[in-house]
Amino acid sequence: MTGTTTLVQRLYLLQLSTTTIPGAAGQKLEMVSGCYLIQTSDGKNILIDSGLPADYTQPGMPSAENTQNVLEHLSALGLRPDDIDILICTHFDVDHAGYNDRFTGAEHLVQRVHYELARTGHPRFLPARSHWDHPALRYRLIDGDSEILPGLTLIETGGHVPGHQSVLVKLPQTGPVLLAIDAVVMQRLFTPDRKAWPMDDNEEQLLASTRKLLALVEREQVQLTIFGHDGLQWQTLKKAPAYYE
Repeated sequence: MTGTTTLVQRLYLLQLSTTTIPGAAGQKLEMVSGCYLIQTSDGKNILIDSGLPADYTQPGMPSAENTQNVLEHLSALGLRPDDIDILICTHFDVDHAGYNDRFTGAEHLVQRVHYELARTGHPRFLPARSHWDHPALRYRLIDGDSEILPGLTLIETGGHVPGHQSVLVKLPQTGPVLLAIDAVVMQRLFTPDRKAWPMDDNEEQLLASTRKLLALVEREQVQLTIFGHDGLQWQTLKKAPAYYE
């Protein structure tokens, strides 16, 4: 008998909330918060990020709208936290890791450099530390770009934070889809001469990561790039319960 190859089959976009914030020149900027679910041909469920924790508030920020947490999204798809086999942690900012501790049965994948920095007590990652540093969680530390299974590759894209990772998903019909996450938060920033935003850690590394992703899009003939917080783009995308396949 020959073993069955695990292949990526579906990609769900789980939109958690929308927030409208003041932008430049009096314009308003619509930001989304989201995470992603991948399902494979052999029944595996792979979650990417988990969103803001329920107990977090940020003074001075506008209230989020259309809020639905990751557990509610999964429940609507007929899934429980124990059904998640792998949780890909792109980074430990509070809006990406706030429900990690609910997935104790999953293997958590994070870049080694990011995990080790966060474990030193870096203040940026303290707001969600009780969620991503829960003693029941099992971590696999990743060193750089890594293919997790056929059609699913983690791309090291530091700059927003050290050891940030984006995700390349190769779907049977849609083709390659790049989840830029916070390496490129808005579509208009996907240029080789972009500027860093205040929450970006290192502009030089951010530029290098952006150029790396631009080259990947060309090399892999990526059909769709999804930007981490771009509210205008997300209006045009399929959201759960719809999916890309």
